[in-house]
Amino acid sequence: MKSIFFAGLGLVAGLFSQPLWGQTNLGQQEGMQWLQRVAGAAQRLSYSGTFVYRNGSHSETSRIVHVNANGNHMEKLEVLDGSPREVIRHNDEVKCYLPDSRLMIVEQRSSRRTFPALLPVGLAGLGDHYLVRKGSRGRIAGIDSQIIRLDPRDAWRFGHQLWIDPVTGLLLKAEMFDESGESLESLAFTELHIGEPASLEALKSSFAGNVNSKEPWQVRQAKMRDIRDDAQWLFRAELPGFRRQAAMARDVPRNAGTEAHEMLHWIYSDGLAALSVFISPLPGQRENVATGAQSLGAISVMKRVVAGHLVVVMGDVPPAAVKHFAAGIEVQKK
Repeated sequence: MKSIFFAGLGLVAGLFSQPLWGQTNLGQQEGMQWLQRVAGAAQRLSYSGTFVYRNGSHSETSRIVHVNANGNHMEKLEVLDGSPREVIRHNDEVKCYLPDSRLMIVEQRSSRRTFPALLPVGLAGLGDHYLVRKGSRGRIAGIDSQIIRLDPRDAWRFGHQLWIDPVTGLLLKAEMFDESGESLESLAFTELHIGEPASLEALKSSFAGNVNSKEPWQVRQAKMRDIRDDAQWLFRAELPGFRRQAAMARDVPRNAGTEAHEMLHWIYSDGLAALSVFISPLPGQRENVATGAQSLGAISVMKRVVAGHLVVVMGDVPPAAVKHFAAGIEVQKK
């Protein structure tokens, strides 16, 4: 374990007489203070840059522009590899452009956190499930950064390492690792500018002008409604520290081979890792439905059939956590 950095010889001398847990608690407190800075920086600051996502042999490069103008948040996220994709956010309105499909999807809110805004503002309880400590220094996108490491206190979650800009608190790199210390996935800036862009034109979609062109795009308004606590589904296998963040019903339009239907969606999180539960009614032919577990890097998935519905649980947690949570999902008896 790397030693904790203490500012000032007087403080170090005073700690020599304290038990080891006192040093650990101070290290945990300092680590949490760094995380609090990260939680607010991504929303408070304006910035633009390029970052790379890596998951095993797969990598993807994206460009982001984020502007906070008098409390109004505007953001453009553009995927630069493979099929073009673009996400434009204005406060709670999110527009996703898929030019290959000539489709624009509009949502009035999005519960998914994206890099570098990976941490929620409220971090209460995070230290109960992770050992948070200050690490060494590292250099990311030309910036000397401070590393904060989060080691899981149980087997229900992965470990994390964060590289943070000491001046602004902005997250520069995030890495997830398994119980053996092997990297599962990472997101890291390769180029970054902190401050408003030279022109707000950088926030405009490259495809917005095509939506009403001679070959019009399909515009799909994502419809959602909140689910009440007394919904028909029960979750009996809880994971320590994971709290429900959202519960909604989404309208799924008719697709090839399927009818339009309503899909239920729950989101659970411990403040860092997240679990999503999707429940959809199955059509008449159910014998060909694929079930079971699978993993792709940090993402674990479990599918099972319950009472004529397909239940899918997925998240950036170990496979055992997803299997345990999925096994406890059942229909509430009336």
